[in-house]
Amino acid sequence: MVAPPDNDVIWARSLHHSHNGSPGLGGVSIGVRDAEILAVTGPRGSGKTTLLHCLSGRLVPQEGEVWFNSVPVHTMAPRVRERLRRERFGWIGSDPELVPELTVRENVALPLLLRGVSHRAARKASAEWMERLDIAAYAKKRPYALLQAQRQRISVARALCGSPTVVFADEPTATLHRTDRAQLLRTLTAAARSHGITVVLATLDPEVAALADRRIPMLDGRCVATVTVPTKPEAEGRAACSLSV
Repeated sequence: MVAPPDNDVIWARSLHHSHNGSPGLGGVSIGVRDAEILAVTGPRGSGKTTLLHCLSGRLVPQEGEVWFNSVPVHTMAPRVRERLRRERFGWIGSDPELVPELTVRENVALPLLLRGVSHRAARKASAEWMERLDIAAYAKKRPYALLQAQRQRISVARALCGSPTVVFADEPTATLHRTDRAQLLRTLTAAARSHGITVVLATLDPEVAALADRRIPMLDGRCVATVTVPTKPEAEGRAACSLSV
C-alpha cells in the first residue's frame, strides 16, 4: 500500500466495484482536500453513488484502497468502519431516511446520542442546527407530519449536528423544488465553509455542482476529467481523478 498525501482528508486509489456483474467503478482514483466542497457529477448509472459509498466506508471496494486522514478504511473491521461513520462522517441521501418513531429533535440529535453524548449536550446541539435549518418550530413533531423539503432539512441538520469531518451528500436535492433546493444548498455549503467541513457531493444538476470548489465528472464508472471552478482560485491544482484504462 502507498500512503496518501498528507493534505488529503480522503484519498482513494484504483477503486473497482461491480453490482451483480454490472460494473459500478472501473479504476477510480481521487483525492479530496480538507474543507473542500467537491462535486461528483454525471448521469444516472455513472457510478457516483457507488463511489460515495466506498469513500464513506458504507461499501468495501472489491479492489483498491480508501484512506481517511492517512488511516486505511478498506482494511477496517466492520465494527471499526461503523464507528468511523458514526463519529467522523455525516450522510445526506436523496431520501431523508429518518426514524419515524422519533421526533424531529430526536432525529437530529441521534448521531450524538449514539456516541454516548449526554442528552443535555445533544439537545443543545440539535437546537442550534434546527434553528439554522429553519425547522425549530417542528422539534416535537414526527417526520410523517412534515413536507418532503422539511424532512430533508432534518436530514441535513442530523448530518451536521455531530460535527463531522466529512459530509457525504448523495443527490440531496433530487426530490426538492427549485426554491427549497436553493435554500438547503446555501445552508449546507455555508455551514461547511464556516465549520471547516469537507463535503463530497454527488449530483447530476449543474446548478448544484456550481456551488463546489471542484467538479469531477464521471461516466460508466470512470472519471472523465477534473474541473476546477474558475471563481475558486484556491481550488487550483488540487488532486485530480485519474483513469485506469
